[in-house]
Amino acid sequence: MRIGLAGAGRIGARHAAALCTMPEVESLVIADADPSRARDLAVRLDARPRDRVRAEESVSGLFGAGLDGLVVAAATDAHAALVERAVAARIGVFCEKPLAADVDGTFHIAAAARRTGVPVQVGFQRRFDAGYVAAREAVSAGRLGWLHTVRSCSFDPAPPPSGYIPASGGLFRDCVIHDLDSIRHVTGRDVAWVIAAGSNRGDEVFRRYGDVDTGAALLGLDDGTLGMIGATRYNAAGYDVRLELFGSKDSLVAGMDDRTPVTPVPADESEDARPAYVSFMERFAAAYDAELRAFIDVIAGRRANPCPPDEALEAFYLAEACELSRREGRMVQPEEVRS
Repeated sequence: MRIGLAGAGRIGARHAAALCTMPEVESLVIADADPSRARDLAVRLDARPRDRVRAEESVSGLFGAGLDGLVVAAATDAHAALVERAVAARIGVFCEKPLAADVDGTFHIAAAARRTGVPVQVGFQRRFDAGYVAAREAVSAGRLGWLHTVRSCSFDPAPPPSGYIPASGGLFRDCVIHDLDSIRHVTGRDVAWVIAAGSNRGDEVFRRYGDVDTGAALLGLDDGTLGMIGATRYNAAGYDVRLELFGSKDSLVAGMDDRTPVTPVPADESEDARPAYVSFMERFAAAYDAELRAFIDVIAGRRANPCPPDEALEAFYLAEACELSRREGRMVQPEEVRS
C-alpha cells in the first residue's frame, strides 16, 4: 500500500513512525503546510533500512500520489477539507478528531461517507485501549449485571498553549468528547439527557474566550444508567484518564495501573511509585498503534470500520449538548442540537 500523511507535527510524526512498522505499507508520502517539516520527517524515517518514505512539497500533492489511504493529522481547521477531498477521490481516510470544527461540517462529511461508501475512520483512540476494549466486552457479556453508574475522567497535567484555546472548541468539544464517545461505545447505550457545568480558577485565557478550565457533566443513558464525567486542564499530579463502571453484579475500572496519578491515603510506604503519565500520547501509545493497524485493515477490506463518521457525529452532538447546558444552566436533550 501507498499511504499518505497530511501533517508532520507531533501526532503526525508518531503516526508516520507507526505506519513504517507495518508490512503492508510499502511507501509513505508525507506533506505538511510547512514543506520543510515534511522533508525533515521523511529524512528521519527514511534512515531506517526498510522504509521508503518521501515528502511532497504541498498537501495538495498528496492527491496526485496514487494513494491507497490517507492519514489526516494536520491542523484542526484543515481536517474537513482534506477528508472531503479524499472521499471525493475515493481514497479511504483516517482522520484525527474532529472531522470538522462544527456539527454541520461533521454532518456533511458523515453523509458523504455514507453516500459514497468510502471508509472514513475517526481517531477516537480510547476505543482501542486494552482496558476500554476489555470493559466493553465485560458489559456486552453481562458480567457486570445491569449498570447503574458510569464515571469517566479526563485530567490533563497542564493546560495547552494559550494560542490553542481560541480554536480548540472549548473543553467539552475538545476534551470531554472523548469521554462521551467512550461511554456510548463501552456501554452500547445512547445518552438521553445531559447537565453540564464549568469553572475557571486558572489562567484567564479560558474565560477570555468563553471556555472553562474545569468541567463536569451528569448524563442520563437511555436505559436509566447514570453517567458522570469530570475534566480539567490542571491536574499537576499527572495525566489521568479512567472509565469506571458499576453494575448490579460487579464493577471494574479501565485506566487504573501503577502509573495512575492518584495517591491512596494513608500511603503504602512499602511500594515505590512509578512516574505518572505525562501526556495522552504516552498513556495511549498502544491504542494509537492499534487504531492505525485497524485503519490498514479497513482499507484492505479485512474488517469493518471501528469508528465511522456517524459515531463521531453522535459524540459531537453530545459535546454540543453539554456546552449548551453549561451556558444556559439547564438539562439538555441531544435532539435540541441535532442538525
